Amino acid sequence: MVPLNSSVVAVEHHKARDRARHARLFSGLVNFSVYGSADSFYYGIYFTKVKLGTPAREFNLQIDTGSDLTWLNSKSCPTCPRSSRFGIELNPYEAAASSTSKPISCSDKICAAVAPRNASRCPRNDQLCGYALEYMDGATTSGNYMADTFHFESIPSGSTTPNASAAILFGVSTYRSGVLAETTLAVDGIFGFGKGNLSVLSQLYYRGITPRVFSHCLKGEGTGGGVFVLGEITAPGMVYTPLVPSQPHYSLHLESIAVDGQTVPVDPRAFTPSADRATFIDTGTTLSYLVEEAYDPFVHSVNAAVSKFGTPRMKNGYLCYPISSSICRLFPPVSLNFVGGASMLLKPEQYLVLYDVMTQDGSMWCIGFRKLQGLTILGDLVIKDKIFVYDLVRQRVGWVDYDCSSSMNTSVSSEDFFNPKQSSSSSSSRDLLFQLLTIAIVTAFLSI
Repeated sequence: MVPLNSSVVAVEHHKARDRARHARLFSGLVNFSVYGSADSFYYGIYFTKVKLGTPAREFNLQIDTGSDLTWLNSKSCPTCPRSSRFGIELNPYEAAASSTSKPISCSDKICAAVAPRNASRCPRNDQLCGYALEYMDGATTSGNYMADTFHFESIPSGSTTPNASAAILFGVSTYRSGVLAETTLAVDGIFGFGKGNLSVLSQLYYRGITPRVFSHCLKGEGTGGGVFVLGEITAPGMVYTPLVPSQPHYSLHLESIAVDGQTVPVDPRAFTPSADRATFIDTGTTLSYLVEEAYDPFVHSVNAAVSKFGTPRMKNGYLCYPISSSICRLFPPVSLNFVGGASMLLKPEQYLVLYDVMTQDGSMWCIGFRKLQGLTILGDLVIKDKIFVYDLVRQRVGWVDYDCSSSMNTSVSSEDFFNPKQSSSSSSSRDLLFQLLTIAIVTAFLSI
């Protein structure tokens, strides 16, 4: 008990002690190597290798900041791809092969916390708790919830500890449709790193394992690659803009677009965040999209800057330019300007895509932005060759141009594990979710 007359001093003392303890406990970062590329000639996606189960098995999962749930193919899935054009061996998840797997049934309290109870997903309590997702391109996946051990490499003080692990909740897909069922972009599943409670980031953070900050640097040239870190990558020149509150994605407030230093004439209301308007970052999107009110003015501004070098052509719905020399010398720089004075500078290769290497007039480069109603999505085309930091403790996103094949500095602070404002406003449903998850995992492990 703390005497009333010393309560303020005591509270500050305990907070300081807790921060020091957190700094000792959570001095490690979690690092993942990145494979793939934004270039559709090579990959068109970025993915990483994740280890799950006991004994640990390795899976190739697409890094997706636009969705929350991590899910993997199951062996019994009839529509899941059996091969991949990436030359990787697909590895379906098998619960029976892991001694730490914990299927989530409809009778488990955790099912009510993560999935709505309805007749189609949970017709009877003795059945498995189901999930169903539909992505913006119409692709779908459905299956059952599962808990198992997630193995990762932490990096405390420059060394590597490969045996770190924690139980996480994820989905096991028994059905896939659309592009998810094709071999074109086939990997073992999705690594969900959205803002929601079911993302891997949230699950590990709310249980005090990793900071609520993550970073990536996605290499754009050649066969790509890069790094993905649970923690903060630091570099000089980083700029930040606040996250838009109450929006489900990593949404930012885009204010304007400039081409070659000239502001594109677009009504600012086209970018104003609302219930049906948003600008967000999505590593699961290969190209990028502009809200329809901004698309035509943007394309017109680019055309005006390069008109003296040739006439654009339409190729399968893309506006393309036959170029016989370097695009860096011909095409203007583009700037995306956000609230707080943060600007994202785009080189030509960050808004153009190479459509055809060999034509009579040279290479064919096309505008890599597509038109979309109500949404601007910054996909891999835009965010490659930059460090991005998603700081959910301070509710901001930062970036800086960077050679993602170079070495990088990383850091983690005890402040990244605790935010008084977030703590005081934490939702009861979120707390229930992670209490139930912890209980479910511990119970499963004790029964083994």
